[in-house]
Amino acid sequence: MLIVAKKFRPARFLAGLVLLALGIGFTGAGLDLAKEIRLAQTAMTIVKVDPTNRKTNEDRVAYLEQYGWIVEQAPVSIEDIRLPESFDRSYEPYLSLQEAQGFSLQTYAGKTIKRYTYSVQNYPGLKEGIWACLLLDQNTVIGGEIHCSQGDGFTQGLEYPIKK
Repeated sequence: MLIVAKKFRPARFLAGLVLLALGIGFTGAGLDLAKEIRLAQTAMTIVKVDPTNRKTNEDRVAYLEQYGWIVEQAPVSIEDIRLPESFDRSYEPYLSLQEAQGFSLQTYAGKTIKRYTYSVQNYPGLKEGIWACLLLDQNTVIGGEIHCSQGDGFTQGLEYPIKK
């Protein structure tokens, strides 16, 4: 009986998996794998939509549509909101969400901005009670989110959820 002991090396193992995937790439199964990899890369791409020149309701609806959302054409509400002069710790999760999208509400501390709220029609798995909010200073989107207050509720960025 012959026993061979080899040390497990994660880097070599991963390299082997990559080579195996490339080898499979020339078969029909490999084409499916390559397609899945492309879909995963697309899903990881951050959508960046130009937030400027959102003067009209149509401009704001088009902004949300560029993220993949279908919303009612008329906003449910339009509100003037005065941002605090300084944000306390309770704002940290919301500020982090906005920063992850490339928005910095800190820049607008103390200013009065507008919040436009739209009813979302195409959130996967949910039919009602989903809202898209856009925060604007003048005609520029400075923040936004999708949220739901049903059940446990949630708040997420403007990116459209990827359906699998």
